Amino acid sequence: MGLLVLTFSWTGCRPEKSVELSAPELPAVTVSLAEARIEENIIVDQIVGTVTAKLQSKLSSKISGRITEFTLRIGQRVLKDDLLVSLNSAEVEARLEMATAARDQTAKELVRYKELLDQNAATQSEYDAVESRHRMAEASAREAEAIQEYTQILAPFDGVVARKFADIGDLASPGKPLLELEGLTGFRFEANVPEALASRIQIGQVMEVRVDSVGKAIPAEVSEMAPSANPLSRTLLVKLDFPKNKELRSGQYGRLAVMARGPSNVRIPADALIQRGQMEIVFVATEGHALLRLVKTGKRLGKDVEILSGLDAGERVVIEGASALRDRQPIAVK
Repeated sequence: MGLLVLTFSWTGCRPEKSVELSAPELPAVTVSLAEARIEENIIVDQIVGTVTAKLQSKLSSKISGRITEFTLRIGQRVLKDDLLVSLNSAEVEARLEMATAARDQTAKELVRYKELLDQNAATQSEYDAVESRHRMAEASAREAEAIQEYTQILAPFDGVVARKFADIGDLASPGKPLLELEGLTGFRFEANVPEALASRIQIGQVMEVRVDSVGKAIPAEVSEMAPSANPLSRTLLVKLDFPKNKELRSGQYGRLAVMARGPSNVRIPADALIQRGQMEIVFVATEGHALLRLVKTGKRLGKDVEILSGLDAGERVVIEGASALRDRQPIAVK
């Protein structure tokens, strides 16, 4: 009988070891931090207006007449009671001549009737009638003399000629402006302020007015304010007096800054904000790492930006080196 030899071959099954792949540790980046803070929001509304002279007057004639003298030039300075315009009015001259003649005639009659009354050759009533006519003639003569003065237009105050609306040979008539005179007392700013903003303004308050041609804000004091609003525009006229300034001119354009306190909000330096597509992000420093945080911003306020959501006051954000950071990257603070 043959011997059957069975040979068994054992093979061992060894479990394979699992290999874990991990991202390499990011290098630490030196950064600067700033704290998110709560600040009261200052709302500034810009109201447009115009620079005007504090004292100004449009001069016109009280009578009709041809202009015979008008040698002033725009920008010329005049003193009070200087002759500005002369008119030639034949009608006024004729009226004065008639009134003067009537006055002289009644004056002679009054003397004659006085003598007759003393001689009992005239009655008291006859004398009183002549005296009454004389008083009326005197009044007519004074009226004619006053009207004659209207043929000469004098400066009502010391000032400068701002505008001319007529010239020699033109016909002057009542209500038709001949020239505009501005005083030398300085300038003011006039603006129509919406009634919703009027409560922020008080008489005596000093406010800033930016005049574009001057290039800087000028402090001005509120001197006048209309007590009621214009029913058509819903605005109130406000006047502010400027300090002396040689750069100001009548008619210049300006803007009045009306400020009010708004709600408080969280602010951070604008350098901390990173724009990636439609996303606005910041990096918040937490336990030595920079954590990426999505935020929603509001207004730009100078060098700061308003944060509406995504960040709380007191948290520290990276402001220098933020654009090169990655989420959870280690940081070292300067």
